Amino acid sequence: MTTVRHGVRAPARWRAFACGLVLLAICLLAASAGASLPHLFPATLTLDSDAKLPAPTRYSYRAIHTTLMQGVDAPLRVRLEANVPAELRNVLAFYRTELGKLGWQEQHDGAVISADHVQLAFISPLGPAVLELNRKNGGTSVYLVQKNAETATRANVMPEPGQAKLVFSNIGEKEAVLEINERTIPRPAGANAVALDLVPGRYSYGLSVPDRPATTNILTVAAGDAWELTVGRDGDAWPPLQLY
Repeated sequence: MTTVRHGVRAPARWRAFACGLVLLAICLLAASAGASLPHLFPATLTLDSDAKLPAPTRYSYRAIHTTLMQGVDAPLRVRLEANVPAELRNVLAFYRTELGKLGWQEQHDGAVISADHVQLAFISPLGPAVLELNRKNGGTSVYLVQKNAETATRANVMPEPGQAKLVFSNIGEKEAVLEINERTIPRPAGANAVALDLVPGRYSYGLSVPDRPATTNILTVAAGDAWELTVGRDGDAWPPLQLY
C-alpha cells in the first residue's frame, strides 16, 4: 500500500529561516528598483514651445511673472520659476543649448558653477538676463529672468551705467514721505512718480503717511536694477517691487 503525502511541514526553525530569505530577497529587489529609479527619466530634456521663457516640458512646478508699466505694452521684466525633476547638470545643459539657440550670450565674468548651485549672466536680444539653478528635493530649481532694455528706456526707469534706480509712487489720498539715503522726499496725493539714482548697496528706508504708523524696511539694489516703492490708495506701503 502506497501512502501519498500532499504536504510536508518543515520544522518551525526552517520555516522561519526560509521566510527570512524571502524577506531579504524582497528588500534587495526594492533597493535595486530604488537605485535604478532616476534612470526612468531620460537625461535629455525637451523644450516646451508654449513657455514664455525657455523651459522643459518636464516639471513639478512652474510659474511665469511679468512686470508691466502703465502705458507700455511690453513687459519690463519676465521671470520664470520652476522645479524640474532632473539632475542639475542636465538642466544646465538644457539651458545652455536652448538659450544659445535664441542668441543669448553667456557672460563668464562672475559665473558660479558647482555641483549644487549655478548662477550665470547672459546678454539676450532684449537685454540683461540671469539664470540660477539649485539642487532641491532630488531635482533642480530654476530661476530665469530676462529684462527688456527698450521698455525700460521708454518707461523712464533705465538706470544710469553702474547705478540703480528707485521710483517712488504715491497713489493714496494723502501726502506720503520717503526717507532714504539721508534724503527726505515728499509726494503729494495724485502726484507723478519721482525717480532717484542710487549707488549699488543696502539701504534702510522709511515711508510715512499722516495718521498711519511709519513703515521701515531694508532695500538692497544692484547695478542695473530698477525698483519701485509705492504707497497704495489706502495709505499702506506696498512691498518693494523690482521693475527692471
